[in-house]
Amino acid sequence: MRELDTDVLVAGGGPVGLAAAIEARRAGLDVVVLEPRPAPVDKACGEGLMPGTLEAARRLGVDPPGWALHGISYRQGARAVDHRFASGPGRGVRRTALHAELHAAAVAAGATVLRGRAAEVRQDDGSVTAGGVRARWLLGCDGLHSRVRREAGLEARAVRGAGGLRRRFGLRRHYRVAPWSDLVEVHWGPRVEAYVTPVAADAVGVALLGPAGTRFDAELATLPELADRLDGAEPSGAVRGAGPLRVRSAARAAGRVMLVGDAAGYVDALTGEGLRVGFAQARAVVAHLGDPAGYESAWRRVTRDYRRLTGALVAAATSPARRAVVPVAARAPWWFGGVVERLAR
Repeated sequence: MRELDTDVLVAGGGPVGLAAAIEARRAGLDVVVLEPRPAPVDKACGEGLMPGTLEAARRLGVDPPGWALHGISYRQGARAVDHRFASGPGRGVRRTALHAELHAAAVAAGATVLRGRAAEVRQDDGSVTAGGVRARWLLGCDGLHSRVRREAGLEARAVRGAGGLRRRFGLRRHYRVAPWSDLVEVHWGPRVEAYVTPVAADAVGVALLGPAGTRFDAELATLPELADRLDGAEPSGAVRGAGPLRVRSAARAAGRVMLVGDAAGYVDALTGEGLRVGFAQARAVVAHLGDPAGYESAWRRVTRDYRRLTGALVAAATSPARRAVVPVAARAPWWFGGVVERLAR
């Protein structure tokens, strides 16, 4: 048996995988990242970094350019409720800009990034091998459709609810238009939520969350206020999609394999917390290498608010109570503000 290639093998070089690589290098460990796509990698996402997420990114040594975000606005017809962050601004950042900075930071920290996939996961008492690389530990950071999760035997059964599978998907498109607000606007339509995130002085991203079969232009037309804002604006790039968004894992670790970020479990993009929670998991997993029970406990702790609050909001959004979400928030702005602040931090 050959000598170990590295201490930590990170499967997936997205933002969370790169964060895990940086954390592992700071802990003095040798790191190899396997990622099949060249940097920077784009993805359909809302692109809004909440204040806590921006703080976590700076801790990793990155501070990407973008547009200052000072709060959240829920909007439905003539109703609107706004909350401005008490903890300082967040930032709208193009996914490619964030990824480019994290990739550069990981390489500068000493991580080796290789083009490839973590296929054929095999482990024994002293090592784990995937994609032809042998390591002490394998971190599965390969997203919603994680191959590592599947090959490690950590796939959970599909989540079912009344009426069958709760399958939600995300679509995103950019527009060449000047931002009209310093808030992330969330427009609640009959079937979808539309997230409007300014990312530059001349660019706004619009992300739709909705059921399978969601068509971007058709659903945008059901949101008159937003459709009027974008009337005449030139789309920038194609529509990107992601999903289904709801993912569970049976556990977060199996032997020398640990799951991090979306691969470990994902509720929904409705509260815009994916990166904050992913960065927290990256820090926790490096602190608990070789301690699956400790990591499971840490994972539950750092994801608790996200799982509970996002789960409750998605349950409302996918039920007849959907139409009441914005009216209730408008009647109880203290409650809305409290939820926003808890998630933002």
